[in-house]
Amino acid sequence: MLKRILIVDDEPAIRDMVAFALRRGEYEPVHAGDARQAQTAIAERVPDLILLDWMLPGTSGLELARRWRREALTRDIPIIMLTARGEENDRVGGLEAGVDDYVVKPFSARELLARIRAVLRRNRQEDEDGNVSVGALRIDGAAHRVYCNDTAVTIGPTEYRLLYFFMTHPDRVYSRSQLLDHVWGGSVYVEERTIDVHIRRLRKTLEPFGAQDMVQTVRGAGYRFSAAA
Repeated sequence: MLKRILIVDDEPAIRDMVAFALRRGEYEPVHAGDARQAQTAIAERVPDLILLDWMLPGTSGLELARRWRREALTRDIPIIMLTARGEENDRVGGLEAGVDDYVVKPFSARELLARIRAVLRRNRQEDEDGNVSVGALRIDGAAHRVYCNDTAVTIGPTEYRLLYFFMTHPDRVYSRSQLLDHVWGGSVYVEERTIDVHIRRLRKTLEPFGAQDMVQTVRGAGYRFSAAA
């Protein structure tokens, strides 16, 4: 079955161009011109990935991404933001809202398909080492779930991969470039600043459980994960 990709963009010409590229890449495109149409499409069938325009009528793509990351049905769907905004603060804002990647307009079909393949590849990686525990935190690898003192932790897919790597390599310092290689893969282009965004999101996820200090900043070197204060 072809991977289903939802295109959320209010410009029909952009949707048609992206859909053409997706069909050539052997994906199944679905169109939505605004938030309401996107919700209807998701209700009919949950897509494997969402291409989301930053500027939408009524509700911005950024607000929509935040909403989807809060809802159980859409929480784990990979999102790539389509945006004309190339400034660093805008990109960081998108990452903090929960998007997995972004493509700056104008973009080529080749670049878009490469980004889609990379995000889908990262999100389908599964753990082969089973369960792992560090301090009060525990990961059930088979169920793909995180627990703190046996209470389930709601966590995004990228933060899950980052936490899993940290917990299987505790008490060691990793630079940003090393984390990019281990968590994202050396063949995927991601800016090092992205690491800082996901570290903040991981700490925010762990904060209600009092476990945020397990993710430690080592000034001038990178990050370390440890149960020790």
